[in-house]
Amino acid sequence: MLSTLIILPLVGALIIYLGESSFTNETRLRIALIIAGINFIISIGLWIQFDENTAQFQFVEDFGSLFGQGLCHLIIGVDGISLFFVILTSFLTIPIILTPPYNGESPTAYLITLLILESMLIAVFVVLDLLLFYICFETVLIPMFLIIGIWGSKVRKIMAAYHFFLYTLLGSLFMLLGIIVIYYQTGTTDYQYLLAVLGTAESSLTRENLLWLTFFLSFAVKVPMFPVYGWLPLAHSEAPTGGSMILAGILLKLSGYGFLRYSIPLFPNASNYFTPFVLTLAVIGILYSIFACFRQTDLKSVIAYSSISHMNIVIAAIFSDNIIGIEGALFMMISHGIVSSALFFCVGALYDRTGTRILAYYRGLTMVMPLFSLCFFILILNNMAVPGGIGFIGEFLCFLGIFKTNPIICLLASLSIVLGAAYNIFLTNRLLFGSLSKYFKSYNDLTRREFMILLPFVFLSILLGLCPNIILNAIHQSCSIF
Repeated sequence: MLSTLIILPLVGALIIYLGESSFTNETRLRIALIIAGINFIISIGLWIQFDENTAQFQFVEDFGSLFGQGLCHLIIGVDGISLFFVILTSFLTIPIILTPPYNGESPTAYLITLLILESMLIAVFVVLDLLLFYICFETVLIPMFLIIGIWGSKVRKIMAAYHFFLYTLLGSLFMLLGIIVIYYQTGTTDYQYLLAVLGTAESSLTRENLLWLTFFLSFAVKVPMFPVYGWLPLAHSEAPTGGSMILAGILLKLSGYGFLRYSIPLFPNASNYFTPFVLTLAVIGILYSIFACFRQTDLKSVIAYSSISHMNIVIAAIFSDNIIGIEGALFMMISHGIVSSALFFCVGALYDRTGTRILAYYRGLTMVMPLFSLCFFILILNNMAVPGGIGFIGEFLCFLGIFKTNPIICLLASLSIVLGAAYNIFLTNRLLFGSLSKYFKSYNDLTRREFMILLPFVFLSILLGLCPNIILNAIHQSCSIF
């Protein structure tokens, strides 16, 4: 099933490419949707068959070593940590395919790029080999670079694409050096073998610290953490709506997943040693990004800085070194992937109608776009972690886990609750209420297609907020090993 999840989007991309001359745009779109829909059904099948009572990897497929001598062991599997990232990836691909880019350039190439991106993202979460993880981790950059650079919205899209590519690529080179050192030290890059050797062996703390830093530098850029956050707001503001959705919904989760899967299990002593350092950077990132939200005029930039704040809360919870914080971090990554993706879609819907994302031009949308206003309001309530929504569960567990480790860090980080509510209320009030803006002559509410895209996001944000054990039960055993 896992290999099918990886291969099927590539097959779909190949079919669309080979039929470019004979297929219409509508046919190509239907093929992409069918492929994405089948992948989502398969991922739900994984969840149905998943055994929640074990922390072991399940659905394991072992294809042996690609290059011999223990190098690049092609083995895939999922546990509670990776399961919902696979489901989230396959789920988000469907609305992203249904969300056309701002310009109509190369619709065939756009669909092919999205399907290849889906395949590589799923591979990141299921491969159980360090070198293969790095390869998939870096391969993701190429289709995302193309999505921003070709189908972006403004003249700065090329600069944004290069910022995204160079920041994340240069950071990841350090991880490659670390993987090479690990291979020469152990003779293999098999994750399960390394987990038994590195995770339990008594080794030089200096060497372990250096190896941990190589992984940290790579993951910190992708969160992003302070001070390497500059690429994210620019990438979001220039990317098409679908690009922003996949960037916020999945790509920002790669670092949180990397910390949980690799940094902490493989280098436990170094992780404990650097915990104060990570918590300090996380708090700085939380507070800085929250204050930055108040200064933004672009709607996408507001949500982008909000994402930085949420992801730094996740990182602080991951390094809280207790099961509550780790479960909260996983749940919050899933909730953020749902809510932030939907908010970026809402901003894209406004941009399609008006051609601008500047907040000052909007006012009183409830009078002319009631359906949009209702969906946006529900999503904003989840974004500010109001009880009863999906955002509250993850944020509460994160802060509870951080408090058990360091109450002072928790106190500083919890300022984001008040400040986050302040800018979310300001944004909602400025956008939805008051007298109608005079800058636009006509307004159209959500179309049937847009409403059907938003409806699952709104439904999941309410359902998982009221019934969080749907996810928490599946991840508990895998989180208990930390």
